[in-house]
Amino acid sequence: MLIHDNIGFHNVAELHDDGDGLRLQRVPELVRQQLNENAAARMLAAAGTEIRFVSTADRICITLSATGDAELIPFFGPLQGKERFQIPAERTIFEIERPERLKMMDERTQTGLWFSPDVWRLTLRGPGGAGGRPEIRYHGIDGEALRAPNDDETPRIRYLAYGTSITQGAAASAGHLTYAAQTAALLQADLINLGVGGAAWCEPVLADYIAERDDWDIATLELSVNMVGAGFSDDEFRERVTYMLDRVARTNTGKPVVCITIFPHFRDFSGDPAAADHVERFRTILRETHASLGHPNTTLIEGADMLADPAGLTVDLLHPGDAGMTQMATHLATRMKPMLSQQYPEGI
Repeated sequence: MLIHDNIGFHNVAELHDDGDGLRLQRVPELVRQQLNENAAARMLAAAGTEIRFVSTADRICITLSATGDAELIPFFGPLQGKERFQIPAERTIFEIERPERLKMMDERTQTGLWFSPDVWRLTLRGPGGAGGRPEIRYHGIDGEALRAPNDDETPRIRYLAYGTSITQGAAASAGHLTYAAQTAALLQADLINLGVGGAAWCEPVLADYIAERDDWDIATLELSVNMVGAGFSDDEFRERVTYMLDRVARTNTGKPVVCITIFPHFRDFSGDPAAADHVERFRTILRETHASLGHPNTTLIEGADMLADPAGLTVDLLHPGDAGMTQMATHLATRMKPMLSQQYPEGI
């Protein structure tokens, strides 16, 4: 967790100072500059991004700005606040208060939660839609005795998710309702969301970056309907998914790595045999790649098993809605829990 002004920035790899506040971005600028143009923009979109702190105050003031429709939902530990704030383009001071009833919670109940309710979590989302530069900027915070959370106040398990806009959470009605966020909650884990809507091209620089990070315990790689839409050939797809899966798994032999085949979507339902065949070839390539690499710490999960009911999709027949996200998270967490139990036999 990056720390600045005595507060923590979760799922923020860099606070980039360009003279107009500090821009929150999910990968360092040196990595971002090497990504395709769309992915570079998406890494500026908040997804699983939070500003975290502990304070003796009952009210804090934080100044933020954004380009596009960005949203802030306060949480206190795992407990969702009632407010949803839209972050406008101009610098805006947000006053956030600690709910009175939290003071009534007894110590036994507090210690039983997977996130300390003393941790203020300002969860940030978007803007991650097509076009524009989806930037959120931090301009300062005012509150008493602010400090970043301690390790024992946040989950000890960290789950990293890479993938498309489905992983980024495009159609979920809130950031905490994405399948990645719901999976993390079911696992009582902290989420590192590296979803890149429209641009998950399994780029080697991002594979290297994920592989070399030392702050995750389990990872999922959703690979990748974006490469169908972008017109990658079978050979190009095979080369890139082979490098990404091999690089991440081989560098982290003690950590479970899950690869997920392409979820059911409109190409499967369109009645166009060529389109459906293209998708199924990519699924087969990922299956073959996983089997041929043979890394013992890897598991392949079928996207069709995670999203078994197409009614979980939104009307674009590509992005899952809230019900679909819950369906996916339930299946994925069930599969991932035994992997974590092996890693943490004393319990997660």
